[in-house]
Amino acid sequence: MKEQLIKAIQRNQPINMIYVSKQGAISKRRVKIIKIGSDSFQAYCFTRRAKRTFIIDNVLAISPIISKERDFM
Repeated sequence: MKEQLIKAIQRNQPINMIYVSKQGAISKRRVKIIKIGSDSFQAYCFTRRAKRTFIIDNVLAISPIISKERDFM
C-alpha cells in the first residue's frame, strides 16, 4: 500500500481511499497526499475539507482519480 501512496504523491495525484478509523468505522475519502512517514501519512481530505493524518495500515484500498472526475471536486 505504501508504494501506491508514494506513486500518488510523486504524480501529485489525488486518490479515492477506503479507510477504517481507530474506532472501526469505514469511510470513503478523497484525498491529496502531502507527506508520507514510516507508518502514517498526511493528506488534505476533500470530504472533511481539512488536513488529516491517516495510518497506512488502516487503508483498505486506494484508486487514482481520473482527470474527468477531478473536474467535479
